[in-house]
Amino acid sequence: MDRKLLDILVCPVCKGELVFDKKNQELICKLDRLAYPIKDDIPVMLVDEARELEAIEEV
Repeated sequence: MDRKLLDILVCPVCKGELVFDKKNQELICKLDRLAYPIKDDIPVMLVDEARELEAIEEV
């Protein structure tokens, strides 16, 4: 994931910071507990496409 792109992307819900999860190829919003997928090196920043993180998942 391009560092410059990661620096400007924010969560579409809360406008908070995102954390790149390289293993799962997702951008994580810790505040909203949402994981936005990265498909073909393109972040999919749609709330409908995000998955909710389960309580046991560490962020």
